[in-house]
Parts: sequence; structure tokens; C-alpha cells
Amino acid sequence: MRKVLYILGKLQDADLQWLLEAGSVRSLAPGELLIEEGLAIQSLYIVIEGELAVVRSGTELARLDVGEVVGEMSFLSSRPASATVSALSPTTIFEIPQTRLKTKLRSDVQFASRFHQAMCLFLVDRLDRTDALIGKGRRIAEETRVPGGGKISEDSMDSVVLAGARFNWFLERVRGHS
Repeated sequence: MRKVLYILGKLQDADLQWLLEAGSVRSLAPGELLIEEGLAIQSLYIVIEGELAVVRSGTELARLDVGEVVGEMSFLSSRPASATVSALSPTTIFEIPQTRLKTKLRSDVQFASRFHQAMCLFLVDRLDRTDALIGKGRRIAEETRVPGGGKISEDSMDSVVLAGARFNWFLERVRGHS
């Protein structure tokens, strides 16, 4: 499942409006770096169009496309980037500066609770998928192209439907501003 759906499934409409107001649209040319391994990251990113490659120490770990969130590990841990992320094609991202997001998280406890719960959910999903791949002796990049990115429990289906509708609404607004 796309990472942004975890976030949008937990956030409220007013939270989504705040994200739109706090962030901005940015275009990347093929080959352009978004994040460089070992350097600090200043923003959290959502892929709107295009495709990104995630590379660590010269090895491609994953490819990310529409709906993926980028930079969440450094955001949560305040550590430098663990991988380099670059555009494979013309790519549009939505960029939310970390300073604005951290200020919102400190000043709005309800938003912070929803946001961190969503982050935990998709990190658990990533860990589950990684554990499964390691058990099969496969590289993570081999599984990143699976449509839908994994199974969704029946309990989560309503949240996913709502998140999908919110993401479509979000995309319409973002694309209207670019």
C-alpha cells in the first residue's frame, strides 16, 4: 500500500488542508538528486508524478512512484539520509519543510497523534515486507514494483477507501497549483 494512504487514512480533512498550505510543489529532471546519502534532509516529500530511485552505497534498494512518502526515516530520527534518492523520469513532488511540520506537531497534539500513528503503521508494514523478503532470500528492490504494495486487511479497507479519496482530492489541489 502506498505510504501516503496510511497518512491520509489517519489525518482529518483539516489536517490535509494544513499540509496543502504548508507545502509546495517541486519538479525534478531525470537524474536530479532529491536526497543525498549522508546529508541532512530539510523536508518530507510525497511523490505526485514520476519515479524515484533509492540507492545506498551504489545499490538500488527501491523505486518509488506516485503516493510514496520520502524522507520519513530522517524526519523521525533526525539522522542524515541513509540513501540517495534521485529522479528516474520527470518527477513532481510535494515538499513539506520539516521545520513547519515539527512546529505543527508540537502545537497540535491531536494532529501529532494522528500523524505519528500513521507513520508507525507504514513503518510496521515496511518491516513486515522486509522480513518476508529476507526469509525468501530476495532483495527489497525486487518487491517494490508489486501493484498495490501488499495485502490490506478487511479492518483497514474503510480507511483505505477514505485515504484513496483524500489522495485524489490532494492530487487535484496540488496539480492545480503547479
